[in-house]
Parts: sequence; C-alpha cells; structure tokens
Amino acid sequence: MTKADLVEKVTATIARTAGPMISKKDCARVVDAFLDAVKAALSEQHNIEIRGFGTFKIRKRKTRMARNPRTGDPVEVAARPVPVFKPSKELRAMVAEATERVPQA
Repeated sequence: MTKADLVEKVTATIARTAGPMISKKDCARVVDAFLDAVKAALSEQHNIEIRGFGTFKIRKRKTRMARNPRTGDPVEVAARPVPVFKPSKELRAMVAEATERVPQA
C-alpha cells in the first residue's frame, strides 16, 4: 500500500462515516502532517505510542563486524540509532486472525 492508497482509503472511510466533508487534498495534508510528526519525534529520540496500533522507538545498534561483499575484507560498522516498530497485541491478533482466514495455497 502506498501513501496515495492510504489517503484514498482514509478519505473513503471518512466519507462513509461522516459524509463527504473532506477532500482528498485535505486528507493528504493530514496524512503528511501525521507522518512528519512521527519523523520529527523519532529524529529527536522520542518514542511514539499509539494505543491499539503499536510503538515506534529508537533502538541503539552496537558496533559490529561485517564483510565487504566485493573484497571479502572485514569492515567495522559503527554503532548507530535505528527506528523500530513494535506492534500492539491487538494488531498482532488482527493480523494472525486475517492470516488464518486466508486459505493456504
């Protein structure tokens, strides 16, 4: 799903529940503002908790040894912060339930 698909789905949901009160352009601004707020909070090393959805956190990766794929020489990769997402129990249960309903090929 792309951001455009997300905007389309949110606009359709709002139109279904509250009537056609919001345009796609306004909905795109809301989605962009939300994503910008998440990015800004993570760049400031803040955690974001959305109840029923999950938590965005910054995790510190340790220094580690890797290999240059071209030469095979060992290379040290520096420690750095990385963003991670931990889904809530409700979201994990929804995904598991949806996966169970889909027949396996």
